[in-house]
Amino acid sequence: MKEWSRKVYVELPRPCEEDHRSMQKRLLAALRDCGSFYTGDSQSVFSHVVRDEADIRIRPAVLNDCLAICEQADWQVTASLGFDGRVWELLALEPGDTAAQHYGLCADLGSTTIIMELVDLNTGETLASESVFNPQIAYGDDILTRIFYTKDHPERRRELQEATAKGFRKLMVQLSKETGVDTRKCNILTVAGNTTMMHFLLGLDAFGVFQSPYAVQTLEPEVCRGAELGIPVQGFVYLCPAMENYLGGDIISGMLATGLPDREEISVFLDVGTNGELVVGNQEFLLAGAGAAGPALEGGSVRTGMRAENGAVDSVTTENGRLKAHVIGETEAKGICGSGIVDLLAELYLNGWIDLRGRFQEAEIRTEESRDEDEKEKLRIPGLKKLPMRDAASEKDMEYAIEYAQGLYFYQSDIDEFIRTKAAAMTMVEYMMNLIGLGMEDVGRFYVAGAFGTHIDKESAVTIGMYPDIDRDKIISPGNTSLQGAKKLLLDRSLTEKAEEIIERMQYVQFGAVEEFIELMRAAQAIPHTDLQRFPTVERRLLERQAAKAEK
Repeated sequence: MKEWSRKVYVELPRPCEEDHRSMQKRLLAALRDCGSFYTGDSQSVFSHVVRDEADIRIRPAVLNDCLAICEQADWQVTASLGFDGRVWELLALEPGDTAAQHYGLCADLGSTTIIMELVDLNTGETLASESVFNPQIAYGDDILTRIFYTKDHPERRRELQEATAKGFRKLMVQLSKETGVDTRKCNILTVAGNTTMMHFLLGLDAFGVFQSPYAVQTLEPEVCRGAELGIPVQGFVYLCPAMENYLGGDIISGMLATGLPDREEISVFLDVGTNGELVVGNQEFLLAGAGAAGPALEGGSVRTGMRAENGAVDSVTTENGRLKAHVIGETEAKGICGSGIVDLLAELYLNGWIDLRGRFQEAEIRTEESRDEDEKEKLRIPGLKKLPMRDAASEKDMEYAIEYAQGLYFYQSDIDEFIRTKAAAMTMVEYMMNLIGLGMEDVGRFYVAGAFGTHIDKESAVTIGMYPDIDRDKIISPGNTSLQGAKKLLLDRSLTEKAEEIIERMQYVQFGAVEEFIELMRAAQAIPHTDLQRFPTVERRLLERQAAKAEK
């Protein structure tokens, strides 16, 4: 493996009349001749010889402190070195042998959340993980709003860059408090994020991500100094490269995390959020694509939708013919997040309370207006109620909504939006499989990445047609693969070459330019699909629920 960061203990000869080499020469010679690197095992060291003094650069700002540190430490010091993408650089000297305290940072820069881990580079162990909401949210909940905010305004790009850096600084402080490690002494931070997030972090104009011909500022940025970005690590920041405007470094990082490009079996990798990113392939081919999915999958655009945090309904079941909601933090329900929405729609469908189009079935539910106290306990679920539409222009603009928790309603328009969103995601998969002439039965693994995939119930997702009806063991929720890949890159610099190789192998499909995509998506705008035979296990569950209802 190749490292980004090294800590080397050296014992320097004192200057004397016979040896009056400069401090720079003295340090370079010691690093060249000694170069023992701590591996985490007190009984094991490995040697690295710097063959040319030019392999290491020492800047005057660092050199300025070296004499005082050497004299304080009796010329026994530890050198911290970082790789800037081309050569090694001496970043700092510390008194004594501190090679065992060697740490790095990795991060997933999401549009909603930034997650950072502190990693022991000697052992590969993650010491702590922290997350914060991305401060960019103050400039718009969605990425497009932020892009337009910064368009033609360099000063606003600087605002957004500083806001992003502020998020990183906050995480570093939190990690230091939790572990007692001074994160400012880290020599390397690896970051994975989508193409827009990459531009915002670098302070670049991101409008090319959105506008044809999608000629963005960069897809493979140079290694940066942390100080350039307002991130106070003493070393460098590496950003995982992107493939296209809508297929970012977070997906390439996901490829490294899952190992999909090296497998014999054909796998599908789906990252669902406001946008949907997809990779289908194996060690022989890689097809990649991206397109708009919609914020509904993350709770966005839903009237009472919210992120998966305390107060969010994250799962829904049916008990004694009524809906039962679970709330994160066991507190009073404030709204519903993506996994809760999937459960809710699955229960509504299986109980016959909505049809395959997602339309409320009044005869099955009955309305609140038609019930009385004697009938109340006979209702299968809280009654259907007519409420004003989101942008109601008059009192006549009403729509049905159903109460899924005390005082919280899910509207017909919410269902419609969610069905369109899940249809977009699954149509991407269907189109790619058609393109290679294979069916879902040919898939060995179906990865659903990200926080949404981690918390969603597989059966509910299959029921509404968001996941294919395949062996559930093939459906894998690997978690935050963007962060996992960033950690792999942190521990092994040679994976930067692997990332570039993956990008070279990928063939990219822009779903927005596919003529038949809309037609395919219409067919998927049903629960689970207009062709129920594609979902035999859902059909079976539907019949079981109907039989159970008839018995009662």
